[in-house]
Amino acid sequence: MSSTVTVKPTGGVRAIGMLTIIAGIIMILAGGVTWYAVHDQLAAENITVSDDADFLPGDDVDGPFSAYAQADIINHHALESSGGKTYAELEQDDPTRTTVMTASFLRASLFTSVVAFGVAALVIGLGIMFILLGVALRRLAGGSEVSVDTSSAREPAPAATAPAAAHAAGPATTSPGTPAATAAPAAPAASTAPAAPAAEPRPVTSPGPEDVPGDDTPTRDAGPRH
Repeated sequence: MSSTVTVKPTGGVRAIGMLTIIAGIIMILAGGVTWYAVHDQLAAENITVSDDADFLPGDDVDGPFSAYAQADIINHHALESSGGKTYAELEQDDPTRTTVMTASFLRASLFTSVVAFGVAALVIGLGIMFILLGVALRRLAGGSEVSVDTSSAREPAPAATAPAAAHAAGPATTSPGTPAATAAPAAPAASTAPAAPAAEPRPVTSPGPEDVPGDDTPTRDAGPRH
């Protein structure tokens, strides 16, 4: 017995895919706005990376790399002025304490902007991934209906007929060029061959004295020898 099952794509998957795409777009917009806001605020401070910085010397501080370069060189200058001591290691009446404190605040602000740039980039990347995932879900759920045949196993072939039934059906036909099988003749029920004729009795003669000297016992002819 055969049956067919029709698999229909669910509409819920398409809806989830659309929501994922919308969420990805929102995340990209939010990350872009955050990136631009931090960049605009840094550029408005008109900060320039010191010429003795390890990298990006003389560059305007308006991005994550330039902000990190300026924060690093500020820490280097503060340690030089304090003799290698941090703000917590200086005495309260040390005149360089205020300079080191100001340098710590500047470094914290610059590192905060670096973190903000990183978070904005992360959100933008997640938004792109969400869009790709939503598109994939909609494509998977947008296919046509699929019919699957769930029929049971095929019925077994009919068994071969017995030889007696084949004989009853009539003589078998043979294809051209193929010799037909001949049936062996049936053995006769009883043998009808004539019996062999009985041998005629031969006369028995007794040998004379001249044939067997000294023997008076008559001998009987046993017949011809072969």
